[in-house]
Amino acid sequence: MQLNDYNACVNQWADALFRFALKHSGNREDARDIVQSSFEVLWQKRKEVDFAKGKAFLFQVAYNLGVSAYRKKKESHLNLVTENSPMADRHYPDLKRLLDKALLQLDEEARALVLLKDLEGYSYDEIANISGLNETQVKVYLHRARKILKNYLVSVERII
Repeated sequence: MQLNDYNACVNQWADALFRFALKHSGNREDARDIVQSSFEVLWQKRKEVDFAKGKAFLFQVAYNLGVSAYRKKKESHLNLVTENSPMADRHYPDLKRLLDKALLQLDEEARALVLLKDLEGYSYDEIANISGLNETQVKVYLHRARKILKNYLVSVERII
């Protein structure tokens, strides 16, 4: 990867990487650190990483850094629905809080997989490359995570 390619990766993926890191860490400062560290690792390994694989490489590094940070803190506050999201409008004021609580029912790996698939829109194959799991494991873990989310969200106490 050349300097121009690295700069193109920064321009193309910095915002998406920050959103992912913020959803994963729940903290703006931690998310900034994760993004900065991810680009630092990309810079250090720029000779080994093809430009076409820059996005997957960055998200894999961010994923690993996020999981490591979570394990260190043992606490994560996720915000799946942002204030600008159409789902967070005034008709459902508790929806954001409810979704955040639902995500906290998942372990850090399952939460990251849900965020990668449902928030960032990665394919199963891309998630497998990012997480180090095989594609079948990704599908199984996502299925289990979604089942936990569904059970939590449709319980009688939480019906909107």
